[in-house]
Amino acid sequence: MTASPNLTSSVQLVSDLVTRIPEFRGAYETHVFHQGGVLPHVFFWDVVQDTVRSFLAEVSAEASGEVPVADWRRTLAFLEEQSARGVLGIDEVIVTSFLGDLPSPQEPGHAIVEQLGPVMAAKFVRIRPLG
Repeated sequence: MTASPNLTSSVQLVSDLVTRIPEFRGAYETHVFHQGGVLPHVFFWDVVQDTVRSFLAEVSAEASGEVPVADWRRTLAFLEEQSARGVLGIDEVIVTSFLGDLPSPQEPGHAIVEQLGPVMAAKFVRIRPLG
């Protein structure tokens, strides 16, 4: 039995993300241990949480004059690059489990949506026209 192309591309997305942004390695290893394998949509909950935390820490650090080590820009750049590929399995994960889980307008960190690249911003507006 072979894996579906969508599943294969979504698992590859997770692998590529962890390779490109090693700060996700710990979350990835914990995820695999607890899930018994890679469940991309489940793993991306952690990606959203860590990315928004990084964004909020930078906003807070800028206000206080500190300079944090943040990866949210690299994460958004990576996901923008992947979104532009037009691969169904990748798009399913990014749209459903990243863009769909970004903070709502009334939640802290919502301003991160203003930092989305053009491909992800267009997808975000389609799934969440009110933000």
